Formats: sequence, structure tokens, C-alpha cells
Amino acid sequence: MAGHAAAPLRTHPGDPGAGGAGGAGGAIPLVRRFPALADLPRARLGRFPTPVERAEALSARGELWLKRDDLNAPAYGGNKIRALEFLLGSVRAGDEVLTLGGEGSTHVLTTAAAARALGALATAVRWRHEMNPVARRVAERAREEGARILLTAPGAVSGVVAGALLRRARHAWWVPLGGTSPLGMLGHVNAALELAEQVARGELPAPDRVVVPLGTGGTAAGLALGFAVAGLDTIVVGARVAPRVVCNRRRVLALAGRGARFVKRITGEAIPSPAPWRVQVLHDVYGGAYGRPHPDALAAAELASTALGLSLDDTYAAKALAAALRLPGRVLFWVTFDGRWLRESKERGNRDSELGTRGRE
Repeated sequence: MAGHAAAPLRTHPGDPGAGGAGGAGGAIPLVRRFPALADLPRARLGRFPTPVERAEALSARGELWLKRDDLNAPAYGGNKIRALEFLLGSVRAGDEVLTLGGEGSTHVLTTAAAARALGALATAVRWRHEMNPVARRVAERAREEGARILLTAPGAVSGVVAGALLRRARHAWWVPLGGTSPLGMLGHVNAALELAEQVARGELPAPDRVVVPLGTGGTAAGLALGFAVAGLDTIVVGARVAPRVVCNRRRVLALAGRGARFVKRITGEAIPSPAPWRVQVLHDVYGGAYGRPHPDALAAAELASTALGLSLDDTYAAKALAAALRLPGRVLFWVTFDGRWLRESKERGNRDSELGTRGRE
């Protein structure tokens, strides 16, 4: 099996350190803003805050910045870690974690690795879809991380139905598709508050737009809600990566509303939901099918690789970067995919090939 990080720290209800790095008492921005949320258990899988940097090497229409969430964990960082910290907060060694996603789902990979780090077993229902080279490597890596995979017929409907039936039959911790739920979205409400603090410290100017891939919507909704709480005048732009029926502004705003009600139920504090115009969806980098590369996204991924040393996946992050490069003004591209393991695997393969060639000489 592939290597993984040491067992994560864990916070429990009432723990004064609940929340992790940054700020007074080690609390994350979310807990400093809403102290009652310290009562939520959290598995400290990530390292925060993640750095921000100016991407001057990229030729963009506007001023481009990066939020390096690909560096938020020792292995398999990215946006899913933030949700999983809350969703896996009560998981113990020996437990089973049940989730679902497409065959090349980075969510399934990250959940499998996080469960393993906690001493738990991940079971994932996956369905077939159009694959690209990175998606195939992600699918293989999830198995290497110990995930028990149940593959269904093509299409998300078959997988969702199978997941629902399995959830009823198994005594397991449930992680929803993409980690998208009011609890999971707290990870990205915190991310938005984290970015607002970085702006206040002068690490970057306030962005006009923040660009993320738009799949199940939890990342975009959590960020939009967090910016509303922080009073940051930033528009969240989702680059659609799945069919419009599930990837649209109405859904993102509805998710943000659910998140606001969840926070109010725990804290007793009413918080503002994002105004509709604070969320935008770009549909023209989709590619026509989930997992199908878009030509502009392939070009953006190549540019990121050569100019920044970033490896982006063709299903999600490359499409978001392609969208970000088109936008005017001050734009922040949120790096949601951790490609370090891909680069390391490629370099290891190149070394092995070179050694094999030498051995035959």
C-alpha cells in the first residue's frame, strides 16, 4: 500500500485547542468567530493556514493569485481535507467509513487516505464515467490506499442508489458525495475566514473573484457563506465540471442557506447568506461530460506545470484554472488538487526506467 501521514491529532468537544493552528489558543478562524462550534469534534488532518502567492509567471487577463490548498496536508491535500476534518471528527480506529463518487473521484481517494490515517476502513461506491489519464491514476491510488471499492453501472444514479442501500445496511460513518453537507461545508466557511485574515494581514489584496471547480457545490457554497460572514466583497466563481442540473447557482445558494441555518442552530446566531450575485457559474469549460478534458483546461494544466510546477487534474482543477485565466480584475485561483504524489510517482518511474536501461547495458 502507498505510504501515508502519521495519525492525525484530534479535537473533542470542549477542547480549548479545538480548531488547530493559527490565532489565539490555536483555534481556527471559524472557532474564533463562533466559539460554540468548538464543541464539534474535528479530526485535524490538515495544516492551516495554507499559503497564498502571486502567480506572475502565468499569462492571465487579470492579476492572478493562488491559494495553495494543495499543500494543506502531508499527503493528498486539497479542498476535500477541509470537509473531512469535520465529517470524520468522531471516527475511531476500527470503524468503517462509507462514501461514494465517480470512478476517478479525488474525494474517494482523499477519504480513503484520511480514514486509513485514523485507523478506519473506507468503503466506496463508485460508478463508471468518462476517464482521463489523471482520473485513472486517482482510481488506482484509492485502491492502493486500502479503499474497498464497489463499482456500479455507468452513471451517478446507479451509484447514489447503491450507496443509499448500503448506508441502510451497514453500521458505518457516512460521508456524502463530495463531502457536501452543512457539517462538511464548515471547512470552507473556515477557509473563507482564513483568507479574510490573510487579506487583513497584508499577505494579499482582497480578490475580486475566487475561482473553484464546481461539482457537488460544497466548496463554492462554504466559501460564499464564509465571505458573507467575513464581510469580504468577493465573488465566488464556480467552473462547472458536471451536468448543469446538479451544477448551478441555485444549488450553491441553497447549500449556503443550509449552512447558515446549521450554524444558527448550534450557535444561536443568525448569519447572513451570500447575495445571489456573489455566486457565478461558468459553463463553458465543462467539456460535455464529467471527466472529459476540455482543450482550454489541457492548455491551462500544461501552463501550470511548466510555469509553476503544479500538477492539476483534468476533471476539476485544470478547468477552474482555465476559467480563472479568462477573468479580469484581481482573481484568486483556489488550488483544490494535490498533484505532488503524481509528480513523485512519475519521477520514481523515470528513475526505475533509467536503472533498468543501465542494467541492460
